[in-house]
Amino acid sequence: MFGRGRQPELNVLVLRDADVIAHGLRQALAEATPEQRPGLERAAALVERAAAVTDAELRARWVHERLAAAGHQGPADSVQAVKALREAAPGLGLVQAVQLTRDAAAHHPQG
Repeated sequence: MFGRGRQPELNVLVLRDADVIAHGLRQALAEATPEQRPGLERAAALVERAAAVTDAELRARWVHERLAAAGHQGPADSVQAVKALREAAPGLGLVQAVQLTRDAAAHHPQG
């Protein structure tokens, strides 16, 4: 028949550089004066927390940011949200936008 044999893949790449930042902080901590250590230790803890965020949470945050910038205030998985997301990210396909908005609805943004 005319049906699709499999679901299309969602091709959204999540980039992370927390490991590079953490490495720089570890180097700075190794050379830090006693006065500098508390601030660098706090920064290192913040980077570790950022590195622990899942890819799904990062994608959801990205979607919520795009929707907010577009002025969308309704549900993240509505038809209007899909439209707003596709306008904010013109290269995004319909299937990808639908999947991203559904995932974003499952991960509420942290305020």
